[in-house]
Amino acid sequence: MLDRVYELFPVLKEMLRRKGGVLSGGQQQQLAIGRALLTDPKLLILDEPTEGIQPSIIEHIGDTLKKLKTSNLSEEERTAQARQESAEIQHAVKELKKDGRLAILLVEQYVDFCRDVADRFYAMDRGAVVVSGPIANLTDEVVKQHLQV
Repeated sequence: MLDRVYELFPVLKEMLRRKGGVLSGGQQQQLAIGRALLTDPKLLILDEPTEGIQPSIIEHIGDTLKKLKTSNLSEEERTAQARQESAEIQHAVKELKKDGRLAILLVEQYVDFCRDVADRFYAMDRGAVVVSGPIANLTDEVVKQHLQV
């Protein structure tokens, strides 16, 4: 299973000698998912896996060492890094879905990510499902009506 994790997240193999706290936010998310996969679960619950790697909040992620490491990066470089890390997680979720041995429950606010990797969606308001269906039914109108603040 470790080989599968490295196949899904090659950056983890490259960063093997580093402590988790010095990894970028996206790399930390990949590490968390990889650790969960090592238990060979039947269900993988992903609670906002793209959170913390959005360009708007990437500066606030991680510990002091990571902040020092990224402080030399321009906003453009941080944005590119965040997009790359999000794409890597998205690719891994798609690959896991293809395997078919694992159910994935994705809790996510990033609608485009959901549209790309999910089969079905459920939108909740105050603990109750207000709309659900195949992911193709998650139209912009549904998003505006139920998911925007």
